[in-house]
Amino acid sequence: MAGIHFSFENFKQLMELNIGISDRLDENRAESFTLLYCDFSGISREIVDASLGEILRTSDAIVNDEGNYFFVLPYTDKYGAEIVKKMFDEFFAKFLKSFLLSYPSDGETPEEIFGTMQDSVSLFHKKDLHCLDKFAKVY
Repeated sequence: MAGIHFSFENFKQLMELNIGISDRLDENRAESFTLLYCDFSGISREIVDASLGEILRTSDAIVNDEGNYFFVLPYTDKYGAEIVKKMFDEFFAKFLKSFLLSYPSDGETPEEIFGTMQDSVSLFHKKDLHCLDKFAKVY
């Protein structure tokens, strides 16, 4: 399967790792990576796994909480992430609820990125991503 699946409990550390790598290697601070959210609710895990194997690269990271899937796409800007999203839509032959954010343009820390993701998905899709509550809040 393409893409590496990470535990949802390690999501914040995965984001910190990608931010650290981006800061180290991307001197011009372009869109270093994009976080793509897709709502796969109501789709069986086996079918979702088949789509991941066909669409994602081995460098992409996958984190999910039930039907809420998050993809960390390194060295991918929003345009490239939109192409990935369209590939998912074509695979399932339906429009999936989704949203994408890029580092650093949409947030400088995991907390900022997670908070913006929650607010945006709530606004555009009327869906609450409570699964991100523990990551979006600064303690």
